[in-house]
Amino acid sequence: MTAVTLVKAKDGSVLKCKALGHAGFAESGKDIVCSAVTVLMRTAIQVLSDTSGIEFDTDTSTRGLLTFMVETKKSDPILQERISTIGDFLQKGFESLSEEFPENVTFELKLED
Repeated sequence: MTAVTLVKAKDGSVLKCKALGHAGFAESGKDIVCSAVTVLMRTAIQVLSDTSGIEFDTDTSTRGLLTFMVETKKSDPILQERISTIGDFLQKGFESLSEEFPENVTFELKLED
């Protein structure tokens, strides 16, 4: 099972996202659920890395773990909107996956100040 935790600020911007474990829907290399989790995470990371003004760290040190933490250095409304959109993208994507494949993906949303 893949456990996904998304941490968002109260303004909706993503602060952290962590996916841990393997979905177990199919054998390695053929698991569509695991692929979906990976695509959501990697797309968010790519958008973040292509956006100036955002600093983030990723951790892929363990097989079956993908996590990132976001930090902004400036208060820019356009930048905040972009980070909020990424948070919405991840939330909707992981909610949908966990509803469609409840035996393979769990999703937890946390809100922080």
